[in-house]
Amino acid sequence: MLPYTYDMKKNKPKITNHGLLILSLIIVIYLITLLIRVFSSINSTFDFFIRLFALWGYLSLSIAAIMTPFLKEIYKILGKPFIKIHHVFAFLGLILITFHPILFSIISRTTTVFIPSFASWYDFWLSAGRPALIILYIALIAVLFRKKFKSWRLIHSLMYLMLIFGFVHGILIGTDFDNKAIIIIYSLLFTGSIASFVVKRVLLYKSLKNKT
Repeated sequence: MLPYTYDMKKNKPKITNHGLLILSLIIVIYLITLLIRVFSSINSTFDFFIRLFALWGYLSLSIAAIMTPFLKEIYKILGKPFIKIHHVFAFLGLILITFHPILFSIISRTTTVFIPSFASWYDFWLSAGRPALIILYIALIAVLFRKKFKSWRLIHSLMYLMLIFGFVHGILIGTDFDNKAIIIIYSLLFTGSIASFVVKRVLLYKSLKNKT
C-alpha cells in the first residue's frame, strides 16, 4: 500500500514555478555532466559515450529513486501523475546504464564485463557495476510481474542496493570521479537516494500505524 493516496480526478494541477525550477535543475545537472565529459580527456567516441551513459544512467535512476516518497507533492508541482514521471527517469536510466557495459564489452571484446567478480573483496566492489546491473533487472522484473507477486515492492526496493553498488563502482573505477564537481553531484544524488529510502519507510510505517 502507498503511504497515502491522492485523488487525481478532483485535483488536476498544472506545473508550478517550483516544478519548473526542479525540472530546470535536473536539466542543468545533465548538462553539467555532459560538459565535464566534453572537456575531459577522450580516448575515443566509444569511451566518451561509455562514460556519459554511466553518468546519465546513474543520474536518471537516482532521480527516479529520490522522488518515490513524494507521490502527492510530485503531482501537485509537476501536474503529472507520479508514476509517469517516475517511469520516464527509470526507463531512461535503465537504457543508459545497460548500454554502458554493452559498449564497453564491444570495445574490450569480452563479455566478462557482465559477470560479477569474486576474486577478492576489493575486486567485487571494483566491478560492483556488474551485480548492480543484475539487481536492476531483477527489480524491473518484479514490477512487470507485480500482479502475480504480492512481495514485488520488497524485490523492487533492491533498486537502492543497486544504487549503492553503482556508486561504489564509480568511486573506485570511474575516472570521471576525479572531477570534484562529479564527486559532489553524485555524492548528493547517492545521499538523496538513501534518504528517500528512509523517508519512504517512515511514511509507510506511520500509514500502517494509523490504520491499526
